[in-house]
Amino acid sequence: MKLIEVVADPGQLDILASFVAEQYGALDYWYSEIADDQRQSIRMLVDDENRQTVLDTLQHLLSDTENVRILVLPVEAVLPRPVEEEKPNAAKKTSTGSTREELYSQIEKDTRLDGNFLVLVFLSTVVAAIGLLENNVAVIIGAMVIAPLLGPNIALAFATTLGDRDLLLKSFKTNMVGVALALSVSIVIGWFWPPMTLNPEILARTYVGFDGVVLALASGAAAVLSLTSGVASALVGVMVAVALLPPTATLGMVLASGQYQLATGAALLLAVNIVCVNMSANLVFLFKGVRPRTWLEKRKARQSVVWIGLFWAIALAVLLFAVGLRVVET
Repeated sequence: MKLIEVVADPGQLDILASFVAEQYGALDYWYSEIADDQRQSIRMLVDDENRQTVLDTLQHLLSDTENVRILVLPVEAVLPRPVEEEKPNAAKKTSTGSTREELYSQIEKDTRLDGNFLVLVFLSTVVAAIGLLENNVAVIIGAMVIAPLLGPNIALAFATTLGDRDLLLKSFKTNMVGVALALSVSIVIGWFWPPMTLNPEILARTYVGFDGVVLALASGAAAVLSLTSGVASALVGVMVAVALLPPTATLGMVLASGQYQLATGAALLLAVNIVCVNMSANLVFLFKGVRPRTWLEKRKARQSVVWIGLFWAIALAVLLFAVGLRVVET
């Protein structure tokens, strides 16, 4: 559960208290004193199941009102513990642990193309390249964890689900710049490094089978489930499971060494990971009930999901065919 605080004129808060807080089952609510700017706040203690409905209702009621702020605040503990009333005929909802607005605030941070993102991509690529060249699994895992490439892909799926064109373009741009930078750095490392030895860690990133497709699909779904349920620590495991950086670094280094057949395998693995993560993440967002608020936004979102979903489906079919050919060849 969390606190929803609304700061508005005192006259509006009476309506919110009687209509929203009581109608949608706020566990408790209370007022603050009127501030110097003649505004007052009301705080409502709302559980996870009703929080999205309360936020949507507040935005609808206050959409034409100026000088209003709605805040969602974390709650560490509540004492005494609220008693949950069981409703025998109530249907259980498939709800997320986080609201649409909370997810947006968290996911949008990973799409920012700033100096921190570029430095992290650069450093993680250097770490990954050294780990691959030295056949050091621990170093490679460290690069997987610090690499910021998973976030823009999750944001791309989230933007598709909401039909948010601005976020979609922003996440796509960040993703492409990140992959291009990692590829460029790894090519430079491949040029200047002594003759590269094809050790098991490098070879493992130049081959993908059907098990790799299943792994990427499952990892993308797990990433979204960890975000929507509020278990962000589980993302570390997802970063390791479906790492985008090692195949990118491998692709750059084998390209620099002129081993184009191996480069094809690394590029195929990278493409499979990107497509599968986006596709499964999109499906899980839909399954968890992440939707836009207004009717017009929902209409745009349906078009976005259909067209981009069709693109991912065709891309996956082509990649599966390519994977099948490589499996037969080996």
